[in-house]
Amino acid sequence: MPTSIHTQRPGRASASARVRPRGLAARLGFILLLCALLSLGQVRSPRAETFPLDFTTIRLGAAPRAVLVVGGIQGDEPGGFSAATLIATRYEIAEGAVWVVPNLNFPSIIRRSRGLHGDMNRKFARLAESDPEFATVRRIQELICHPEVGLVLNLHDGSGYYRPRHEDRLRNPARWGQSVIIDQDALGPDTFMGALAEEADAVAREANSRLIRPLHALHVHNTHTAAGDREMEKSLSYYAVRHGKAAFGLEASKEFPVELRAYYHLLMVEAFLKRAGVRFRRDFELTPAGVAGALRENLGVSFAGNRVFLPLEDARPAISYLPLPKNSPARAITSKPIMAVLPCEGKGDRLCVHYGNRTITLIRPDWREVDASLDAMTVQVDGREETVPFGSILDVREAATVRPRPGYRVNAIGMDCGKADESGIALRRKDFQPRFSVDRGARLFRVEVYKDKRFSGMFLLRFGGGGATARRAPLPDRPGPETSLGF
Repeated sequence: MPTSIHTQRPGRASASARVRPRGLAARLGFILLLCALLSLGQVRSPRAETFPLDFTTIRLGAAPRAVLVVGGIQGDEPGGFSAATLIATRYEIAEGAVWVVPNLNFPSIIRRSRGLHGDMNRKFARLAESDPEFATVRRIQELICHPEVGLVLNLHDGSGYYRPRHEDRLRNPARWGQSVIIDQDALGPDTFMGALAEEADAVAREANSRLIRPLHALHVHNTHTAAGDREMEKSLSYYAVRHGKAAFGLEASKEFPVELRAYYHLLMVEAFLKRAGVRFRRDFELTPAGVAGALRENLGVSFAGNRVFLPLEDARPAISYLPLPKNSPARAITSKPIMAVLPCEGKGDRLCVHYGNRTITLIRPDWREVDASLDAMTVQVDGREETVPFGSILDVREAATVRPRPGYRVNAIGMDCGKADESGIALRRKDFQPRFSVDRGARLFRVEVYKDKRFSGMFLLRFGGGGATARRAPLPDRPGPETSLGF
């Protein structure tokens, strides 16, 4: 296995810990790497109903007219917000413009709730300023009404399978899954893609050409909202229609696992993008397995200006005594816009890393003063000398030795050689206790550098081959309790 350094740069695409570089770093800079702004050193448990989270708008491509894709208006519909996240992070727009809001109701996503303050998708007709979500709704309304937005796609997961006529309890007109929702047949003749029924029918036909099973067939569902549908009158899509924008609700079935829901969402979205004249590329295969892989890859978080980076595809349930800045606000930077780092409820001295509806690990911080005088260490690895920046992963076949540096000491977490400074010592996998690894497979180990008691930075050693089999990282919607750690 050749020696290599994978440097993560969260200021751009960052905390994206791609095990295999995919040439994506340049465009992941479009991601708003938003997490909680934590007052580190004074972390308190969040109130159960309130989280310091806001939605993200990610703009891809450039053109006078944009397609707006919205996911996560209801936090218990992971197919929609997972598909929107893949568009935001794994698609490249070659022609046209796509604006993505993958996490509109971010607090409800974290709590796997339809809505912490009621159904946000019923707040677009009228809303009191006292409503806790007033500011969020107003901001997405402003985005919908932006002069550059010409098409709005709102991604949902619905029950069962919509059918125009009753077939059985899961396939009937009262169900919403596997449908393209329109509020009326058409808008004015000068409206971009304003022939709503025709557009929806064409998209359903195209998506139906790639069904996994015939049962999954998509149908167009016209709610005829203006004729008296009091509930749909309050929806985001009808708000867009009332303001002269072509808008569609896309519903995948809740009967499916998340990767299959996201697969059908992406089939529908891609069909709409093609009809809107948008040309695009993605870096994964559009199959249920390809979608599942893309959702499980590239999970990571960094702190302290990327002096600390953790890949989380196979993270242990808890990572203990992680050095984090003590006296200044820290920004946790994540690789996906549906990830967040928050104080754990009931465990305010610890941080929970959330991925959609799941808590994927817990961090027990070691609050430290930070020394910024050093950005990298020199390491002799498998017979070669490398400069290893903090926030990197260094692949090691046999052994790595950190070169001593006057005034600094090295602490290899999980190895005890009996010395305060472990620089100048060959670090081999057999010398580390597996329970101190970052990952379940016991391949990733932390190497921390200090100047006196101040923390300078950290990199990871990734030893090759052998060890425990790595478990697949969870998708955002696994059923049952999230974990014993978080919500």
